[in-house]
Amino acid sequence: MKLTTVGELATLVDGSVVGDDSILISGISTIQDSRSGDVTFAENARLLDSAARSMASAVIAPQSGPSIEKPLIRVKNPKFAFAQVLRIFAPEPKIYKGIHETAQIDPTAVLGDNVSVHASAVIGENSVIGANTVIFPFVYIGDNVTIGPDCVIYPHVVLHDNTEIGSSVVIHSGSILGTDGFGYMFIDDRHYKIPQIGRVIVGDDVEIGANVTIDKARTGSTRIGRGAKIDNLVHIGHNCTIGEHSVIVAQAGISGSVQLGKGVILAGQAGIKDHVTIGDGAIVGAKTGVIGDVKAGQFVSGHYGRPHMEDLRTRANTQLIPKLSKKLEELERRLAELETPTSEK
Repeated sequence: MKLTTVGELATLVDGSVVGDDSILISGISTIQDSRSGDVTFAENARLLDSAARSMASAVIAPQSGPSIEKPLIRVKNPKFAFAQVLRIFAPEPKIYKGIHETAQIDPTAVLGDNVSVHASAVIGENSVIGANTVIFPFVYIGDNVTIGPDCVIYPHVVLHDNTEIGSSVVIHSGSILGTDGFGYMFIDDRHYKIPQIGRVIVGDDVEIGANVTIDKARTGSTRIGRGAKIDNLVHIGHNCTIGEHSVIVAQAGISGSVQLGKGVILAGQAGIKDHVTIGDGAIVGAKTGVIGDVKAGQFVSGHYGRPHMEDLRTRANTQLIPKLSKKLEELERRLAELETPTSEK
């Protein structure tokens, strides 16, 4: 069990303490799950009231607001401070130090200082692994692959030939980078496969979730920009460019030759048509189908990627269809009565 004080936590998150800064903290939790010895966080007065009634021993809170009987660590951003404190209590991953005897490493591969290669990992010809990188069991690294320093490659990841990974990259289990792009031509009543001879390049500080697939380019490179964060079960097609610090949420699918600008957000199950450009800072809502270019800063949603407010109005009006249908029937009946000659009434 890790023990620290309220005052030490405040120093870590650049906060100030209101109350007893010597109270010992042994854990971290949400308000609902808190126990004695835990620190929790509250972003506003309503949550602070709930935290005051919880079992937590201290609360990370905004810089201004009411005080409570528990010690407060006042900070600019309580949610971010909570994330920083989580690192203290996160369990250390079990890492095999050195090269396991069952790892298969080609003699031409180059490993930097303090590289860890776990059991049954494979590293191919002329591949280069940067210092302090950890390769977990059953990872396959092909030929001419470059991995920068301080990376973590989790079990069952596959990095095909010529893939390039930057520094401080995390790739979670089951992800595959450098598979063939999906390219075919229908010739003489059969599908003719178009050779895919490019590669995948991943920038620094990228995190790739579990079971993500990123296709290599037909020619040239599929590129994942610095600081991008990719959730589980995402597919990125050949020759795509993912801009720096973009976020792609689970089950999104990106067709070939799509260009994402910087800071783009694709929500869950978004689907992007091939050769589309999405501008810097744009947001694509959940389950949105994007079939055309999206301007920088625009928020689109719905089946055809309309501007978000337009899509919301369309959805709202759709709910009125049954009522409008009945009203139309009533108007048609009244019009028919007006058009009927008096003698026929």
